[in-house]
Amino acid sequence: MSSLAEPTASRALSRSPVRTPALSPASGPSRCRGERRRNAPDAGADIGAVQDTQLRSVDLNHAIKLLEDSDSKDLEKEQLKTLKKVVKRFENGFPLKDLEQIIEILNLCAGKMNEQEAFTEPLCELIKLCGLPFQKKKSSDEASYSVAVSKSIAQLGYLMRVPSSQVRIQICKCIVSFYNMELPRKLLSGYQPTSANYKIQMAELGGLAETLVLSLALVENQLTAKLWVLKALQHLSSSGVNCRLMMKAQAASRLCLYLNGVDPSGQLVFRSSEILWNLLENTSKDEVINQLSSLECVHALKEAFVDLLMHGFRHYDHQLRNDLLVIATLLAENPAAPMIESGFTKLLIVLATFTEVKIPNPLVKGLKLTYSYEDFEMKKLLFNVIGVLSKDPCALSLFRFVLTLQLLSENDVMPALLYYIKPNQKPGFHDWSAAQYEELQLHAIAILASVAPFLVDKYLSCQANTLLLVFLEWCVGQDPFFGQGNSFHGTGGRGNKLAQMRYSLRVLRSVVSLYDDAVNLNLCDQGAISQLLDILKYAANKSKEKEDAILLEIEADILFLLSALCENDLHRKELFSYEGVDILIPFIQMDPKKLHSGLGHNRLLFTALDCLWSCVIGCYIAEDYFLEKQGIFLLLDLLALKQKNLCNIILGILVEFCDNPKTTSHISTWRGEKDQTAANLLIQLWRQEELELGVKRDQYGRLVDMKRPIASSFQKQQEVIPIPANCPSFAIMEISENTRAKLYSLLCKLGFENLPGLSAKDFVTLAIIRHYIDFKVGEVWSELCAELKEEFRPVGSDEEALKVISEVSEDTGRMVAALQTEVLESQHHQEIQEEEKAYTKIQAIHKQREMVNKSWENFLTRTSNYEALKKAKRLQEKSIEASRCKSKTQNGVVHSTDIKGLGTTIGSGRLVTVESTPRLIGGPLAVTDLARGKPSVYGGALKKIKRI
Repeated sequence: MSSLAEPTASRALSRSPVRTPALSPASGPSRCRGERRRNAPDAGADIGAVQDTQLRSVDLNHAIKLLEDSDSKDLEKEQLKTLKKVVKRFENGFPLKDLEQIIEILNLCAGKMNEQEAFTEPLCELIKLCGLPFQKKKSSDEASYSVAVSKSIAQLGYLMRVPSSQVRIQICKCIVSFYNMELPRKLLSGYQPTSANYKIQMAELGGLAETLVLSLALVENQLTAKLWVLKALQHLSSSGVNCRLMMKAQAASRLCLYLNGVDPSGQLVFRSSEILWNLLENTSKDEVINQLSSLECVHALKEAFVDLLMHGFRHYDHQLRNDLLVIATLLAENPAAPMIESGFTKLLIVLATFTEVKIPNPLVKGLKLTYSYEDFEMKKLLFNVIGVLSKDPCALSLFRFVLTLQLLSENDVMPALLYYIKPNQKPGFHDWSAAQYEELQLHAIAILASVAPFLVDKYLSCQANTLLLVFLEWCVGQDPFFGQGNSFHGTGGRGNKLAQMRYSLRVLRSVVSLYDDAVNLNLCDQGAISQLLDILKYAANKSKEKEDAILLEIEADILFLLSALCENDLHRKELFSYEGVDILIPFIQMDPKKLHSGLGHNRLLFTALDCLWSCVIGCYIAEDYFLEKQGIFLLLDLLALKQKNLCNIILGILVEFCDNPKTTSHISTWRGEKDQTAANLLIQLWRQEELELGVKRDQYGRLVDMKRPIASSFQKQQEVIPIPANCPSFAIMEISENTRAKLYSLLCKLGFENLPGLSAKDFVTLAIIRHYIDFKVGEVWSELCAELKEEFRPVGSDEEALKVISEVSEDTGRMVAALQTEVLESQHHQEIQEEEKAYTKIQAIHKQREMVNKSWENFLTRTSNYEALKKAKRLQEKSIEASRCKSKTQNGVVHSTDIKGLGTTIGSGRLVTVESTPRLIGGPLAVTDLARGKPSVYGGALKKIKRI
């Protein structure tokens, strides 16, 4: 026993068994190389080695033959003497090639032990030598002898049948030595040890672990041998292969039943729990839990846990207690585990709450927490058990879940969890540290979010809403508090109260999402709407400083709470209206690039849109204020992104908003990028939707299938299935599965006439949208006809009526197709006209350029050729003369417009000198000062006119 015991202080933190690093295989061969160098000069040594090998082979064959002979006193002595020689000869390890004969000798010795105990000692010695490294001549020997070696090691497990504790213990020691390999002091000449992990691999290949688990039944009443078997299994369970083999032998259930065995040293519980942990880590957790889910195993686990809880005082005991509690938690997740029947569930619930509710309970009488780290871990694990027990009942049988809820209610779980819904106070000397208390507080609030929806009556009777609202008020207050943020639940809460706010809002979200009138009324009566708006404003301001996932989650949760509280209640919507809309607008104005940031902006935008739908629509005060804030423009901006997941909800909101008569003017006024109109955007979305649905259209967007003009490809693939009259057909269900119905509704609100910003392609699509309802009615009638023909044959009049209805739908399709063709032809004609206009304009431009060029050429000719200049001058004068009036002016002075002696043919400049009328004539300027000192044009030259 002393060699088996291990100090509790050295217990490994990990769940894997003690693993001593194997000795490097390089050390063995290096020693062999030294042996070769020392023996190489001696040629006789090689001959001796060959002879020695032959002798050993003969000796082993002789030993086997001797052991097979009949028993006698003299023969027994000879057999024992031979066995001692074998042990002496192989004291440094067995060669791989001799291993089969060695195992045969072991089996022969084991067969003789039933009547001759003298064979016990040599058998143990031979088993002990199996713990030494096997020896090989060549590196390839390990692979060559792998099958034989694996079978030989498997035989070691079969030797556990020998009814001798000494032999069984020695077998276990031999197996343990596989994981702590020590090289022998001397190696056989020409041999080297196998690699350190060779025996471990061969043990896996031979299935030793499964055999050893089955041997537990043989040592059930032998504590020392049982502990050695468990120690060997602890080492073997470090391998996934061995764990799977052990599970075949029902290792989990067998080990669990041994937890309560009598063992003063405590190693029985320790080693059993360690092996269970290794099985959980290295094999299927569900398979292990299923093996542990029998009533006997649960009882054994419970008794072992209670014993450690009530009587364990060492650090080691507390650790082991927590290990068993984790296994119990995993069992509680299994609906088939009889946790309630065994009383384990009630015990765990009482343990989780006894320090908070202070109600005496015989199950925990005399139990006190020491506020040590292990007790702190146990407290968290017990909270976790409560969370597991309150999970969704769909995974449990309804009866078991009802019993669980009854236990949770009767044992004051709700008051115990609400105990932590209060501002953090400085802990006392004999209490949890500040960091520990904060972690427990956050864990308790997180568990409360799971429990509260199932214990609503208890939740209301404990005034949980009041406690949570007061706690949230503290979270946004200015009280000096700096969270530690060390735990999982404290993420993002270092130096602030965001973690407390986050989990408190989760509790409210869990109960409000039930849409229980009593809960929601209780919240609203305490001013929850205005308080939530204040918290939302606080969180939004924090996000402006630094955005992170925690703040975004808080904002999203508050928006959800407001949506759930205000939905279908006009008075609450009015409370939300002005302040709420002001807060909502920035969320809807969110930068679209943030939607794929991964922090939660996508969820935040969806909750903001849901809040808009639930808190604004239906309240004219809120709707008008939203319109004043240009909210419709913001929604259309989001819609213009054409993101599939956003379009559906935004279109739904716009359809609802259109009940307000002011909305359509806002929609019509909106302009997007490149002056896009709302009508154009809606038609583009329709085309995008039909493309995704696989609706058949030609290259111009016209109808192709007149019988089913708007049917999707999936819809056409569906076979005719008769359904009850109260069940919607596929054509009806399809309406809610895409956005076409919403797009049609919006365009109906806008009207189909005089829509701005539409192209011919848009008008082609608009013709289809306009008759969407007609086509949908035709689809329903088509389904009805198909179902009727599947079950019975209609009478003549009904068949004629159905035929007429079908023709009406097809006629509508043909009419729409004709209208589409007319639109396209008109567009084509318009394009031709515009092309002709453009061509005419181009011609005029070219002609003008030709005239300019010709004029320039003429100018150059006149400049360079005097004869041409004279000819041009004559033509100019002739043209001027022809343009003059033929009738002469009576009693008037005629002034010449020609400048005599001028040798140019270009027009005169802008400055013209006017000759004054002579005074003698009595002209209008003769008596004015303007006539004085003026130059005149006379006789072809400028001259001064003398004053008269």
